[in-house]
Amino acid sequence: MSKQLAAGDEKENKMGVMPMNRLLIGMATPMIISMLVTACYNIVDSIFVARIVDEGGDASSAGTAALSALGMAFPFQTLLIAFATGTCVGVNAILSKALGEKDKETAQKAANNGVFLSFCNFLLFLVIGVFLAPTLIASQKGTGLTLEYGSQYLRIVCIGSLGIYMQFIFERLLQSTGKTIYTMITQTTGAVINIILDPILIFGYFGFPQMRVAGAAVATIVGQIVAGILAYILNKKFNEDVQVNLKGFKPDLTIIKRIYTVGFPSIVMQAIGSVMTYSMNRILNGLNEASVAVFTVYFKLQSLFFMPIFGLNNGMVPILAYNYGARKRGRMMKVIKLSMLYAFGFMAIGFALFEIMPEQLLRIFDTGDDSLIVLGVPALRTIAWHYMFAWFCIIGGTTFQALGNGLYSLIVSVARQLVVLVPVAYILSIIGGLDLIWWCFPIAELMSLTVTVFFLIRIYKKVIAPIPE
Repeated sequence: MSKQLAAGDEKENKMGVMPMNRLLIGMATPMIISMLVTACYNIVDSIFVARIVDEGGDASSAGTAALSALGMAFPFQTLLIAFATGTCVGVNAILSKALGEKDKETAQKAANNGVFLSFCNFLLFLVIGVFLAPTLIASQKGTGLTLEYGSQYLRIVCIGSLGIYMQFIFERLLQSTGKTIYTMITQTTGAVINIILDPILIFGYFGFPQMRVAGAAVATIVGQIVAGILAYILNKKFNEDVQVNLKGFKPDLTIIKRIYTVGFPSIVMQAIGSVMTYSMNRILNGLNEASVAVFTVYFKLQSLFFMPIFGLNNGMVPILAYNYGARKRGRMMKVIKLSMLYAFGFMAIGFALFEIMPEQLLRIFDTGDDSLIVLGVPALRTIAWHYMFAWFCIIGGTTFQALGNGLYSLIVSVARQLVVLVPVAYILSIIGGLDLIWWCFPIAELMSLTVTVFFLIRIYKKVIAPIPE
């Protein structure tokens, strides 16, 4: 009988008892795979739009303009995702901690209020898409084809954002209860649909109209809507721990406050990323219009190495939060150390590829415009140096959030991207133009490393160390 109980306990509470390396790999691998698929479909979007030909038959100008348009829509697309991610970070942390404490009522309230907040965020970006898209692209000095393409893309992505909000919240409910295999299914399904629809809608195959950049946006939101519906279905069928039920629902202000106490710093951090990207687009446009396309390509390529770490984070957060709630210090430390080890591996691969074969990476996005290669090779080799520090800062920031200290992550992010990166980029653009501007990334990451180490020591002494072994 005791053996049966022990086995049942292990099945019910694997985040508290399973060997940590096996648990982390099991939790994170589906998310890493799905994040890699997501990175691939983002890259495929750009590969196809880089080959767009305008009505006059000029492939190079249209392709470069299309890449620049995606880059100018990116800050606001990132902001949209920031609201989704931040809300889900708060829900995830509260829900996982509540399950660790056997408080199912709080876990249920966190889930219901998370779904409600996700819908509210969608309404906000619906308004932005309908009324502000052209103004937001023009404010980054977008003109001509870049303005036209960017406005179309941003408007469609915002109006159709209900899909990504559904996808994020229902995937996080699965993650919070340890069912990450299902999130791999939903994200992979959405990505595959996007990849299939991209060439069909962009170039007008199989009788569809040639939609160019707008086709990439439509393919994106269709994939997200399908993934969101699938995530909802999988929750209803397989998630016994938390069942969303909005019948008679009333917003719980106490739970909402707790969600955003943890999640708001994450929203602000990513919003700061949007401000950084927006500012960099303006600075780069003042130097060379093609450099915005280079910056866009860099962001697409870096996702191959950052997305797996974000997938690792998604596996790490519920484990760390659960064991924090269960007061298991040894397991908390082990998951942090293992996550840092794996994150370093991903960043080392990225650094090596950017240094050894930047031209080959850039030629994936063949616009027919040689300026992408001329400007891009030195840019990638310079930016790559910040990979050597970023792995530590990312896992450190995730640790702060999982332990309810998202303010630390916010401070690090503000200091890195607004206090250091953007001002340094502006100064370097004046001193040395495109030859120097890309060094703003390694410089900012060094500062981020310093502050992250300081806060990790602080959180260890105040939060982790007092927990008994």
